[in-house]
Amino acid sequence: MKEMKLDILAFGAHPDDVELGCGGTIAKEIANGKKVGIVDLTRGELGTRGTPELRIKESENASKTIGIEIRENLGFKDGFFKNDEPHQLEIIKIIRKFKPNIVLCNAKDDRHIDHPKGADLVVDSCFLSGLKKVKTDLEGKKQDSWRPNNVYHYIQWKNTSPDFLVDISGFEDVKMNAVKCYSSQFYDPSSKEPETLISKKNFLDTIYNRSLDFGRLIGVDHAEGFTTNKAIGVDSINDLI
Repeated sequence: MKEMKLDILAFGAHPDDVELGCGGTIAKEIANGKKVGIVDLTRGELGTRGTPELRIKESENASKTIGIEIRENLGFKDGFFKNDEPHQLEIIKIIRKFKPNIVLCNAKDDRHIDHPKGADLVVDSCFLSGLKKVKTDLEGKKQDSWRPNNVYHYIQWKNTSPDFLVDISGFEDVKMNAVKCYSSQFYDPSSKEPETLISKKNFLDTIYNRSLDFGRLIGVDHAEGFTTNKAIGVDSINDLI
């Protein structure tokens, strides 16, 4: 794994979760000079369409589209990974390696069982990563404790009410182009694979239209929504849009 101090580290239970949920936000932060990485927990091997190998290639193309420098896949078992000590320790190693200030992760409540499970796993691991008595080493080197300042959950299948919205105007096309890199999963009229809920054309339309609707709520063209487990603080009331 390439070592680098990151400003933001985004976790997804499956390749494409991050792009769908917060692709515009991370593209904007990269354009603003922030260092961003993505970690996929599984290879999405239980997906009805495509193959794990193809989804890895698609994730590489999506990474180039957004502009991230680091992407890892932990190879957890799709559908069956657990929020337990062995899985937590693997997440802790990643957090301590890249020392992100902000972690983004799956929705806390969603249709796919891996999404809330992945959210709980990442949140618990972020807390444990800050405990000095939790010992980890990576490539033979002892790691120091590290806890991100904030953990935020992007919104996925369910229309969850956001705790805050991020203006992604001007980056909505980058987001959608990254999402469309996963051509095995989403709308393709020439595909011979079985149709799924997310392979229908209206799914991609919904992703784009949600950003329009969230943008409407704060008076901008496009936005992405997030939820948080703790109160939101600002330095000044002038920070609010």
